[in-house]
This record gives sequence, C-alpha cells and structure tokens, in this order.
Amino acid sequence: MSFNINLKELSQKESVKVEWKENGNDRNIVSSITKTITAFANDISNMGGGYVICGAKEVKDDYGFPKIQYTGLSVEKIKEIESKVLHHCRDYISPSIAPLVQELDNPEDFSTRILVFVVIADLSAHSYRDGETSRFYVRIGKETREARNGILQQLFESKRATEPFDKRPCINTDEKDIDLLLFRDCLNEMELTQKNKQLEDYLSDKEQIAEFIPPLLIKRGLDDLLYLRNFALFMFGKTKSISINFPDIFTILSIYKGIDRSEPDAERYTFNGSIIEQAKKTLNLLDTQIITNFDKNSNKPNKEKYPKKAVQEAIVNAIVHRDYEIAEPIRITFFFDRIEIRSPGTLHWGVDKAKFMNGKASPKWRNQSFAYLFNKLGLTQSEGQGIPTIFHTMKENGSPAPIFEIESDSVTCILKANPKFHGSVKNVKIC
Repeated sequence: MSFNINLKELSQKESVKVEWKENGNDRNIVSSITKTITAFANDISNMGGGYVICGAKEVKDDYGFPKIQYTGLSVEKIKEIESKVLHHCRDYISPSIAPLVQELDNPEDFSTRILVFVVIADLSAHSYRDGETSRFYVRIGKETREARNGILQQLFESKRATEPFDKRPCINTDEKDIDLLLFRDCLNEMELTQKNKQLEDYLSDKEQIAEFIPPLLIKRGLDDLLYLRNFALFMFGKTKSISINFPDIFTILSIYKGIDRSEPDAERYTFNGSIIEQAKKTLNLLDTQIITNFDKNSNKPNKEKYPKKAVQEAIVNAIVHRDYEIAEPIRITFFFDRIEIRSPGTLHWGVDKAKFMNGKASPKWRNQSFAYLFNKLGLTQSEGQGIPTIFHTMKENGSPAPIFEIESDSVTCILKANPKFHGSVKNVKIC
C-alpha cells in the first residue's frame, strides 16, 4: 500500500509526528529508528502513528528558524537501512511491527532518494529489545523517550481501553449513509485523491484515504456486514443519518448585542449534519462579527476585535476534540465584549492542566481522525498547534490572553475583545 506523502507538507508539521534522520552513517542509527517506530506505534498521544524520514535533517535558516535540509541517500544505503530496520521491527520489537516503506525523490538532489517509514498505531503496547533488556518507548513532544513510572502506566492503561470513539463502528449504518458528493469534494479539497482509485474503492474495510486514517467501514463480529466507523459518518455522512444515530451532535451559535444573555432579540443559529459543514457554516458567520478599528490618528496597524485565526482555531478545536459520547451540543456565544466557546467533555487524560492553561501542553488527541482530516482541509493549524496559535494570535493582536474554564464535563474557551472595543462602537466598521 502506498500513500501520497508530501515532504513539503511534512516539513511544516511539528516534529511530534515526524522524526528526521540524516544519512544512516551512525552505527546506532538502526536502533534509534526502531525505537522511534516503537514509540509511534505505541501512540500514547493518540496521533495515529508517525513518520521516520531518512535522508533529511533539521537545521536553522539565516534567521534562526528551523528548516529541513534534504541530504538524501544512495540506492545502496536505502537498501541497507530498510533491510536492517525491518529486521529489527520483526525480531526485536514485541509484538512485531511492519511499517510501510516508501521511497521519494530528493527535492534538492535527484541523484539521491529519501526513505520514509510510515508507522500506523495499533492497540498493542510494543517493547523494543536492545541488547539484553526490553523497554517501552513513547513520543513526548519532539522526543522519543523510554516510558517509565507513570508514563508507562498510562501506556498500559490506554492500550487496555476500548478503541477510540472516532474509530468505532456505528452499527446502524452502512455505505449508503455516506454523502458521496460531500465525500468526493472533501477528498479533492484535502488532496487525497489517487489516480488509480475510484471513489467507490474507499467504501470498504480495506482501503484507507490517508496514512493514519483507518478504512471508512469495519466488519463487526462473525457476519459479513460492514458498518461505517464513527469518523466516516461524522465527517462524510448524510445529515439525516447523523441526526438519527447521534441526535445531539450539532452546534448552537448565539449572538448577543450586550454583555449577558438578557437580550430579548439575540440571534440564534443551529448547525447540524457533517461536522465539516458545521465548522464551515459557523466560520462563515465570523466575518459579520470580526470588527476592525480604523484609527486615522494612529500609525499603528488596525486592530481586529477578535483575531479571526484565534476564533477559527478555538471553534475547530471545540468540534474536533469534544467528547462525542456526551449528549450535548457545542455552544458558541458571541457577546459585545467576549466570545465563549463551550465544548462537551473535559481535557484528554494525558494533558497537563497547568501547561494547557498557558498554551504549553504537549499535544494529545481524543479524536485523532478528526484532527488529521481537519488539518488536511486547512481548517486548523498543524496537529497539536491549535491552542498555542490561539495564545499567539491574541497576543499579536493586542488582545487579552484566552481564558480556559475546565470542568468535569466541559471545556470553555473565552476570548475577550481587544481593549479598543470595550467602549463605544461609533468608530468601528464591519469588515
């Protein structure tokens, strides 16, 4: 099986999901690659897996920012590394792992190639035997680390749990519940179409639309019946099918002119159907609420009442990372001085609450399929960068830092308006 792997796209991702290896001359390179493969398969952050890319390294550009330099590998070196790594994955990892292997053109030197190991996460806890000792490895941020103490316990607990919600079967559905027009348009928009595949090929339990996304359908039990996985229904399903199976999966958007809910003439919108359509319809209304201050007496840039990127990230995060087993809608409320975005479900069990409140927590996903595909649609930043983006864009706009209220059954993100808009609205203009 092969996928449309885009090196340029991967180079822009956070290294939480990508490991870059230069040339394989290090005598310990095979062990290092295999440990990282083990960590991606263990997938403690529910990323779906990861990539180990050989023949490239991270360097700094002239301004000190990270960039990727493609050193490339010879044909002989690729064969050597591939053979040794697959041997280690088979004989030294327990249970063994069979990563997908692809060779790509070197964009900087066509005389060499780039070797990519694609690691798909599974439900097993894998250990790697290096010498006489077997150890478990996980991915923490940009690093591959040995899992010890509490992290090792978290790994074992996560592997004993049921399959994540987005990958479970929805037993009242089948392929007829897919909206084929929506599915086709989304594949085109995500640039996931393949020349040798027809749309109908993906309506099976065999074909994947992307590396870390399982087939849309799954076989359950001993019969031959195929059911849609939840992510397939939520993202590409027909509105009626979603409403019948999950009647509480919708988004409520309320707009108040004042600073509380006492306004009698508030605007209220309800969006249902595919969560992609819910996100897009909600975001389309942002333009009527994003107000820019035009101050002719100041040489400073114009200010947005709410930076659009921050609002977009907050809304998409609420949709992507909510707990869909809680029978509550997402509630987005615009007031004159703030926006409140309430998402059902508390933080992922592996997220450090204190670090999260400051926008510095390591990324972890409740619904990995949603996060991956929304990123491919361009509706959110690199996976795991939504919260830092909110903090950064609010600060850049001169707005107060976002506030997060974390309760036992919900997470609410509060974005306060830029201070320039706290008074009269006489000198503002709707963009």
